[in-house]
Amino acid sequence: MTASTEPSPGLRPGGTSTAVVTGTIRYWAAAKAEAGIAEEPYRAASLAQALEQAKERHADRPRFVRLLDICSYLVDSEPVGGRDRTQVSLTEGGAIEVLPPFAGG
Repeated sequence: MTASTEPSPGLRPGGTSTAVVTGTIRYWAAAKAEAGIAEEPYRAASLAQALEQAKERHADRPRFVRLLDICSYLVDSEPVGGRDRTQVSLTEGGAIEVLPPFAGG
């Protein structure tokens, strides 16, 4: 994967970056099964943008698209939790882990 960062028009409120970066989305368990792949690249500034792009790429898989709305996410090994996904900045070469709900926990 080639590293590229577009110039940022500025910062979001709270000082988070709006730079577009590249990285990898990794799908686990049911998300992997529904996506039909284990991982794919992203090119986005925020978690929300990366997920929207994934939904567009997999529009022919409606169960996967719906599943993304109820998954938990780790960005660079940090839990996203209830944070606004538009405010979760991504890093160059980073990773988004897509974790579907698991039975029993």
